[in-house]
Amino acid sequence: MSAWLISLEGTEAGHVLALGLALFAAFLHAVFGALQKGRHDPWLSRGAIDASYGLIAMPFALFVVPWPEPHMWPIFAGAFVIHTAYKLAQAAAYTKGAYTVVYPVVRGTGPLFTVIGAYLLFGEIFTPGQWLGVAVLLSGIFGLALYNLRYLDAERETLPLALGLALLTGGFVAVYTTYDAYGIRATADPFTFLAWFFMVDGVAMPVLAALRWRSMVHRPEVGPLAARGIVGGVVALFSFGSVMVATRLDKVGEAAVLRETSTVFAAVIGWLVLKESVGPRRLGLMALIAAGAVIVEIAG
Repeated sequence: MSAWLISLEGTEAGHVLALGLALFAAFLHAVFGALQKGRHDPWLSRGAIDASYGLIAMPFALFVVPWPEPHMWPIFAGAFVIHTAYKLAQAAAYTKGAYTVVYPVVRGTGPLFTVIGAYLLFGEIFTPGQWLGVAVLLSGIFGLALYNLRYLDAERETLPLALGLALLTGGFVAVYTTYDAYGIRATADPFTFLAWFFMVDGVAMPVLAALRWRSMVHRPEVGPLAARGIVGGVVALFSFGSVMVATRLDKVGEAAVLRETSTVFAAVIGWLVLKESVGPRRLGLMALIAAGAVIVEIAG
């Protein structure tokens, strides 16, 4: 399968596959975010999820895929630091703000800086039409966040702090998207990067979550938390794995922008699952997000 994927790099078939993978990742990433923000403390949820995908990836990393080349070890170390910082900022943001406010800001900040990073690192250039699409998409994403900020009643006291943390988290999204695209291109076998990335990335948050759980007066039951972690771990493997493969097959910037249609899925999930209100104005803003992604793809 690795040879087949590598053969598609830079081809029209690779472009189509990357498009599908980015949209698939968008849906799964919204599910992933809802799992972290949902029933349990976000720190505990993230720890359970990371432990699950780290354990799932371990046998593949150790016994299935080729071992990483020597130059990959510093790359994995850098990915560990970047992703841990991102997850700390994200968990803090979810602790302070409503999911439908925090998530759009995080995902809206990421693609803009990722497109810039892809230009600086990979020489990718967006056409004027694609920049128009980015502007339309971002107007929908940030409009959605501002609308939620104005009308949402829950957690209003901590919303300014939550938005600041969301902006910081969005910056980390841009950094890790560009860095991971560099990492998956730096090894001969993309599945080597994926397996080892998930195994290494699953180390930090379970430790922090266990310490947090021990310090709680009212500790949640481990069983339901572990079940959420298993579901989230599987979702994370396919979500992050899909977008990483997309960035190897095609342009990093386009994959990053298309993934941010996850905001549309997130709003629907927030409405149906988390029981957060959705009205016609928010639906219109979500349509802008989708339209921006379509413009980016057509103008490319």
